[in-house]
Amino acid sequence: MHINGGAKLKSLKSASSVSLSHEDFERQNTVKCGLQRTFGNPTPVGLLGILLSATPLSCDLIGWRGAGGNGNASIGAYIFFGGLLLIISGLLEFVLGNTFPFVVFLSFGAFWLSYAITLQPSYNAYTAYAPDNSTSSSAGLASKGFNASFAFLLLFMAVLCLVFLICSLRTNIVYVVVFTTQVAVFGLLTGMHFQLASAGVVMLVSTMAIWWIFFATMLEALDFPFQIPVGDISWMIKGASSLLEDNSLA
Repeated sequence: MHINGGAKLKSLKSASSVSLSHEDFERQNTVKCGLQRTFGNPTPVGLLGILLSATPLSCDLIGWRGAGGNGNASIGAYIFFGGLLLIISGLLEFVLGNTFPFVVFLSFGAFWLSYAITLQPSYNAYTAYAPDNSTSSSAGLASKGFNASFAFLLLFMAVLCLVFLICSLRTNIVYVVVFTTQVAVFGLLTGMHFQLASAGVVMLVSTMAIWWIFFATMLEALDFPFQIPVGDISWMIKGASSLLEDNSLA
């Protein structure tokens, strides 16, 4: 009985020790060792969730084809692509021991769910700010009180993306572009007077970078004979383990 429990504990420790090295982060090959025969790579699912929620919203904010309304038409996509897919992929990254993508996917999954809920009148997020003499609850979306209050969430999402940006300096150029533009997006959306068109353009640049890394991930997952470059920059900042190894050899 004790032996079986120890074996299970050893197996659990072995699974939890799977981590995302900078080489694996560059190539997005997050499934390692024996887990590769059991689990698929969850990273493309998370990237897909971001793409099919952020890309339509960026086009909406720019106002292409007469679009508008802060992205209300895509609430379903925010919930199922931006929320559900990102949370599922984040939990799978957690199972595989990939801390950084786990935190990123769950953070953005929670944001997209929050954004979708905020846009629904039944949750009274913006309707509570509608003027008393207004005949439409949607007037709350344009109110100073709602925009000033909602801006705090966007502000701290910008701070979070700044943290992710710093961490991405150990990965590749594409991720640096993604998080740099995400900081700019949330920074623009934080202002009292939202610059929706400007934010939409920057968000579109960010989603183009995510489309690139998504394509690279799928090529890698299917073992294509060619790969597209993502611009490895992990050599610029040595990891703590590499520095310890260098010191031990000195």
